[in-house]
Amino acid sequence: MPLTFTAELFHWRGPAPHYFLRVPDELVPDLKDAARFVTYGWGMIPCEAVVGETRFRTSIFPKEGGYLLPVKVAVRRAEALEEGQAVTVTVTPG
Repeated sequence: MPLTFTAELFHWRGPAPHYFLRVPDELVPDLKDAARFVTYGWGMIPCEAVVGETRFRTSIFPKEGGYLLPVKVAVRRAEALEEGQAVTVTVTPG
């Protein structure tokens, strides 16, 4: 069940700083359904993601009633992504 969405890339300056895309609220129910079958704990959902020409494995995780998709450094570099940029991604849970 691939899901495609566009979200703004943001930098989280927590204890482990990283860049993320927030999954739009309208897709949260679909991810919650998928999580029942593929989560490996704490609501984490393993997935394959595609941004531009770059394909990568990661895990979507729950945060404040929604989900966040981490965007790896290698992906940001390969696709020349900048903080605040609108990024289109396709994720396939599993």
